[in-house]
Parts: sequence; C-alpha cells; structure tokens
Amino acid sequence: MTLRQPSVGIIGAGMSGLCQAIMLRAAGITDVTIYEKSHEVGGTWRDNTYPGLACDVPSRFYQYTFATNPDWTKLFSPGAEILDYFSRATDRYGLRDLIRFGVEIVDASFGASRWRLTTGARETASHDFLISAAGVLREPRMPDIEGLADFDGQAMHSARWDHCVDVTGKRVAVIGTGSTGVQLVCGLADSVSRLELYQRSAQWVLPLPNPGYRSWTASLHRRFPALDMMAYRGFHRGFEFFARALVEPGWRRTALAAACRANLRTVRDPELRRSLTPDYQPMCRRLVISPGFYRAMQRPNVHLVDTGIDHVTPRGIITADGTLHEVDVIVLATGFDAHAFMRPMAVAGPDGRTVDQLWADGPHAHLGVGLPGFPNFFMLMGPHSPVGNYSLTAIAEAQAGHILRWIQRWREREFDTVAPTRQATDEFNAGMRAAMPGTVWATGCTSWYLGADGTPELWPWTPNAYLRRLAQDPSPRDYELCTELEGTRAP
Repeated sequence: MTLRQPSVGIIGAGMSGLCQAIMLRAAGITDVTIYEKSHEVGGTWRDNTYPGLACDVPSRFYQYTFATNPDWTKLFSPGAEILDYFSRATDRYGLRDLIRFGVEIVDASFGASRWRLTTGARETASHDFLISAAGVLREPRMPDIEGLADFDGQAMHSARWDHCVDVTGKRVAVIGTGSTGVQLVCGLADSVSRLELYQRSAQWVLPLPNPGYRSWTASLHRRFPALDMMAYRGFHRGFEFFARALVEPGWRRTALAAACRANLRTVRDPELRRSLTPDYQPMCRRLVISPGFYRAMQRPNVHLVDTGIDHVTPRGIITADGTLHEVDVIVLATGFDAHAFMRPMAVAGPDGRTVDQLWADGPHAHLGVGLPGFPNFFMLMGPHSPVGNYSLTAIAEAQAGHILRWIQRWREREFDTVAPTRQATDEFNAGMRAAMPGTVWATGCTSWYLGADGTPELWPWTPNAYLRRLAQDPSPRDYELCTELEGTRAP
C-alpha cells in the first residue's frame, strides 16, 4: 500500500514545535511548515532574556532524548545556553527551511478535510493537519496599575527586557514574586544601588544548589554518549519522587515542605522572615527553585515591600499607605496568561464553532492534545498537561509521539479525519476533577494553575502516568474516525 503524504502545519517554533517537526521529518513526513511570528526560534527562551534567567529543571533532563547535549555548563542552565541548545537543534535537523519567520496565523478554520490558515498579512495556506505549539507561558500579563504609563523612568515586562536600559547603580522596583521575580532579585542585587521587591503574596522557595560542571565532564559525555541517557533517567526518577509529593499526601510531601521551611529559617531578621512566610502549604503554587534568594533579600540594598501598590507617578510608586518609593526602573515580573494557549488566534471547526465558544467555561481538552469537534487538530502543551515543576521537553516528546502515531494512521488510510468525542473528553475531565482533591494544588491558594471556577487545571497524577497514557493505543470509542467519502466512523 502506498502511504499518503500529509501536509502538516505547526504554529510556533519553540521547544514543542521544534520537537514535533523533528519527529515528523524522522518519520518521512516532508511537507511540514512551521509558522513563527517572531524572527528566531526558541519560544519563551527567545523572549525572556532578563538578568538571572535560568531553567528550574536540570539541564540534562531539560533536553530532547534524541538530541542530548554533552556541553551543559551548570546543573540548572542559564537561559542563553538553553536558547543556544534549541537553535543548534534547529540547524542540526535542518528545520530552518521549514520555518516561515515573521508570520503570525490569525485565523484557522476547517473545511473539506483541510485546515485553512490566514496570516496577519492576509495570506492563506492549507494543511491536512494543524498542530498548535504556541506554548504555555507566552502572552505577558500586564498589571492594571493606575499611572504606569505616566512613569518618567523605564518600565518593562520581564519577558520584554530592554537591553538598552543600563540598570547599573539605578533604583529598581521588581513587581512580582514568582520564579521570575526571584531570579531577577538574584540577578540584579549585585549591580543596582537599591532594589525593591513588591510582594502581593509570599512564595515557598526550595534551595537546590546550582553547581557548574567541570570542564572534563563535557569530554566524558562526548566520549561516552550513554552517560547522557543515564543522567536523563536519573533526573527522571528524581522528579518522579517530587511529582508524587505533588499529587499524593504522604512523607514525600512532608519532607519537601520541611526543606522549604528550613530554608526560610535562614532569614535572620524575624520581621523579614514573617513577611516572607506564605500562608499556604508548600508546593500549592509552582515551587520556586533558588539557592540564593533569601541571601539576596538580606543584602542592605535589597528591600521587601509588602504593602499594596496604589498607583504610579512620574517619580515612582505610591503604596497603599501613601508612601512614595522613588525609582528609576520598574520591572513587571507579573507572569503570563497561562490559559491563552493558541489564542488570540481564532480557530473554528467544520460546523463554525470556535475554540472560544468551546472553552466558554474554561479550557479543556482530551489528554491535553485533542479537542472534540476539531478534526485533525492537535495541541502541544494544551490544557491539563503536567506542567508543574517538571521537564516540559519530556512532555512535549510524549505528546509529539502521540500525535505522530495518529498521522501515521492517516497515512495508512485508516481514516480521513480524527477528533476525540465529546463524551470521552467530558469523562476525561470529570476523572481529573475527581482526583484533584488529593493533590497539593487543591489545599487552598491562588495560582495560575486555577481555572475560572477555582479548580486547578492540571494533570492530577504523576507525569509518568501521563506518559504511559499517551503511549497506549487509544480506545476506538473515544474518537470519531471518519472517511471523507462516507462521512462515517471508520471501522
């Protein structure tokens, strides 16, 4: 039997989109186009370049298993090194010819068994399959602070760092205390004259060390490539321990919580320690990894401001108690819209129903990759993916492999279109909601994990369970497999 050759469109040239393209090409699928609105690959690692940026997953676990890197310089690599890794993978696998840089897809609709795409320049294209790899932390969340536009100094979001602004010797305000805010404090404390961290709520911090690899390590890994996979599997097992603490009550959760509380006790000033103490359980929010945050917060030029911001004036920030904090630079470490997914791109199925309509009550999907009523459409890092303190490269590989297997079945003419059924999607989501109360995310805190109804929107079991689920042959009753001529479910 002659295999069909599909045309595949991928939205985004970040970590997951590149992974999918590499796997498609390795399987002999050559008609692949990646649409990237920016002018370089790398996604979040391209967009985020702020001082102190590093990955909070070990380098040897935050990489593709098919493209391991012997040259990592630190246990947790800086952002520039990770961007370089994805850039070199792009060149190594010859992907640049597949990428349309500077092209944003604004509309996608399905009809006549194909996806029709429209770009911001009103150009069109069509594909048999459409895969959204737009990413999770992509759309910066801008705070609604009165007067921010009137500030006479420099104001910027952490994901849009302006390298023309020299912060050396300046008075800098960092608004936000998530992972980005913590990394910024550590990255700026040595060079600015005064740093104020504006805290709405405190975070738990796990102080994992970040040693550098010795120069001989890279040579050893190049000579014995099996060491790369040994390290990958070792970190995988370690993170399974961590993941079980997140989803199961027990001694693992207790031990990690104790480590966070012990780290907090390194803050000598009792008043500062009280202000930095969260009012929720450790790990309820995404755990911040930093060996130096509390040390930086105790420097004489670093100050915590836990009084709310009232407004901004040309001279600085006015807090709710009426105090004027004169600053030269304001950095907004206020995070991202983690529920945007492929939006603002408009996506419509064959009946005209849009993703926005499907998600009127919040984003949901089947296995994090498929949407009912949207045939031949898949997502990487879609709703409910295990994105909490885990290697997203591992999740991306599993999802990309799952999607590839569906496309391979299309090549073998088993069906013309595939989409999960509404019943299967509803059952999948109901099962997750039923399991959520046992997770640490449901113990009572606000976070970007929560949906509109206050329920965490994460996979409530271990990442290994998710990887196994994606590797299984899907149940036929969970999908609508249709042939173009008959318009019926394929046998």
